[in-house]
Amino acid sequence: MELVSPKPGIVSIGECMIEFSRTTAQGEVWLQRYGGDTLNTAVYLSRLGEAVAYLTALGEDPYSGQMRHGWAAEGIDTSLVLTKSDRLPGLYMIQTNVQGERSFHYWRQNSAVRALFECDGVELALKRAEDAGLLYLTGITLSLFNRAGRERLVDLCRKVRAKGGQVAFDPNYRARGWPAPEDAHGAFAAIASQVDFALPTFEDEVVLHGDRSPQDCLYRWASWGAAEVVIKLGAEGALAGGPGGAVAITTQADPWPRDTTGAGDGFNAGYLSARRRSEPPAAAAGRGNQLAGAVVKHAGAIIPRSAMPVVAP
Repeated sequence: MELVSPKPGIVSIGECMIEFSRTTAQGEVWLQRYGGDTLNTAVYLSRLGEAVAYLTALGEDPYSGQMRHGWAAEGIDTSLVLTKSDRLPGLYMIQTNVQGERSFHYWRQNSAVRALFECDGVELALKRAEDAGLLYLTGITLSLFNRAGRERLVDLCRKVRAKGGQVAFDPNYRARGWPAPEDAHGAFAAIASQVDFALPTFEDEVVLHGDRSPQDCLYRWASWGAAEVVIKLGAEGALAGGPGGAVAITTQADPWPRDTTGAGDGFNAGYLSARRRSEPPAAAAGRGNQLAGAVVKHAGAIIPRSAMPVVAP
């Protein structure tokens, strides 16, 4: 495998799946697109002017081909997209209630990306990822692999930082992706000390850790070694800070969101892009809230380019 494109500023690593979402309230028609937490953030980062490469694995089927072409059209460097010819992408369907809150149904147990470390070219891809200015991954990324695979990702984080890069991590805890909560807890604690930007969602942290307040969540991530922590609070905004203190950032929540799918991913993109421009955490969280607010107005994980708000100064 030859990697010929320039070194990317950001490498996002994870899984993208085929997405089906309803186009009418009655559900007679389903729209086929694609989505996945790390890919969603990669797309939004690219739209915000960042140079982004996506590291994943796909098959050789038409749907995998559509994804590759779609990502390239979004300006994403696809030279780190590996191929596992005997596997297909995962698939998920979105259902939303009257408040716009989403739930998912997945078919992904044998997806191509789960065999990432078996793919031809994976060592070269990981070597190139070490040179990222920012490595982005999530708890869902970790949940795709066994303990040995997760240790390789933590080692990748360590190497990125050793070369002067940074690491951003969203725990994005989904219970069905883990054998037991203890496995997720251990994996998150193991990676935390290699994280420059921790981006947990308070609702998820309550499920996994039983946190009583966002401050509890922030303190735990800081005590684990994360340099900067941003707690996403949904309609209430965010809490950003670190060992030295925290600041609350409110937001104007949409009273009638259409679909909350991808809202946290959009927040992460807005926040990280602003921090890479050296905006302070409070201002960066405001950028994240702004993009997340646009995302919830549309069905599916990735909103049309024409619906992107102006989040840059």
